[in-house]
Amino acid sequence: MVYLYENKVVADTKLTEAIQDNTVLHPYFENSFNGVKPKNTCGFLSVDGESYFIVPKIIGEENAGATNLDIFIFMLLYAYDVQLKNEDLQQGESAEDQLFEVFIRMFSDGLLDELKRGVFKQYITLQENLRVLRGKYLIEKNFANFYHQNLYCEFDEFSMDNKLNRFFLYALRTFQKVSSYPNLHRCEAMLDEVSFFNVDLKRMHLQFDRMNSRYEKSYEIARMILDHLVPLTGSSGKKSFAFLFDMAKVFEKFVARFFQEIDPTTKVQYQKNFGSLQLTPDIITDSLIIDTKYKSVRNRDELATQDKYQMFAYGTNFKQTNVLLLYPKHHVDVQEDLVLGRGDDEIYLKMRSLDLGYNGRYEGFVEEMRKRVEEII
Repeated sequence: MVYLYENKVVADTKLTEAIQDNTVLHPYFENSFNGVKPKNTCGFLSVDGESYFIVPKIIGEENAGATNLDIFIFMLLYAYDVQLKNEDLQQGESAEDQLFEVFIRMFSDGLLDELKRGVFKQYITLQENLRVLRGKYLIEKNFANFYHQNLYCEFDEFSMDNKLNRFFLYALRTFQKVSSYPNLHRCEAMLDEVSFFNVDLKRMHLQFDRMNSRYEKSYEIARMILDHLVPLTGSSGKKSFAFLFDMAKVFEKFVARFFQEIDPTTKVQYQKNFGSLQLTPDIITDSLIIDTKYKSVRNRDELATQDKYQMFAYGTNFKQTNVLLLYPKHHVDVQEDLVLGRGDDEIYLKMRSLDLGYNGRYEGFVEEMRKRVEEII
C-alpha cells in the first residue's frame, strides 16, 4: 500500500507508467517536469494488485498518510450522506476496504434487503405480435400484417423489466468487474427477468415516488460509485481500476450539508438568471452567500481577483450584503474582512478557513466539524 498526496509528483515508476498508458486517467493528473501529479484529485487506485491512495494533505506531519486517509473517508461519508453501521467503519483487511469495498458492501447489502422485500415492478407498455388479442388492437400495424394470423397489440404488463431495475443490473455487473463481494451476485440473481442494457449515466434520470422510494438510497450510492469509478487496463491480468474524486466538489458538498443542517433556509447550487447573467452560488441562505474554494490561501493578498468580482456579483444581484469565501485550512487560519464596492453597493466579504484536521472516530469528526462551521458563521 502506497500513500500519495494531491498536487505532489508521483515518484512510483509503476504507477506513473500506468497513468501515462491509461488515457482515462489523464483528466485527473497533470504532467510535471519530473513525472505526473494528481490535480486536486484524491481517491484509490488498484494497479496490477498494488494499492495506491491519493489523500489530501490535511495533517502535514510525517507519516500522517493513514490519518489523512481517515479524514478523507469521513468527508466522503458525510458529504454523500452515507449511513454505515459501526462495524463498517472498523479497520478491514486492508485500507482498500475502507474506501471502495465499504461502498460496494453498503450498496449491495442495502439493495439485497429491499429486493428480499419484493422486487420493484411497474406497468410498462409493450407492443407484440400475438396469436390472440391482448389490450389495444393496432390498426395500422395489422394492415401491414394482413396475411399473417397473429395480431399486433399494445398492452400494459406489470413487470420487473423496468428502467430502475435495468440500472441496478448494469451497476451490479459493472461492480463485479472490480469486486468479488458475494451479495453483488445474489442481487443479480433476483433480477433474472430484467434485460441488460448499457446505461448512459449522463442521460439517466429517474423519478422516485411512494412506489419505489425505498430504492432511492441504493440508487444514489450506485450513482456515486459509478460516477467516480474508472476501469483501467493492467498488464498482469489482475483487476485494475481507480476510484477518484475531485476534492473541490467533495469540499463543497461536505460544507453544504453542514449548512443545510444548521440553517433550514439553505439552498445549494441555487441558480438564477439576472438578464443574460446566470449566477449559481455554491450555498445561499437568507442572510449569507457562501462560495467554497478548494485552494491554498494565506491572506487577502492571495485573494484571486476573479473570486473578488464573483462574490461582488453574487452580493449585488442577490441583494445580499454579506458574503463568505470558505477555504480548507492549509497553512494558517484565514480570517480577513473586506469591503467590496462603495456606498449603496457595499458588499461585506469574509475570508475564512475550515480546519479539517482531526484524529478520532467518525461520529466525533462530524460533531467537531459542525462546531467549527458554526463558529465561522
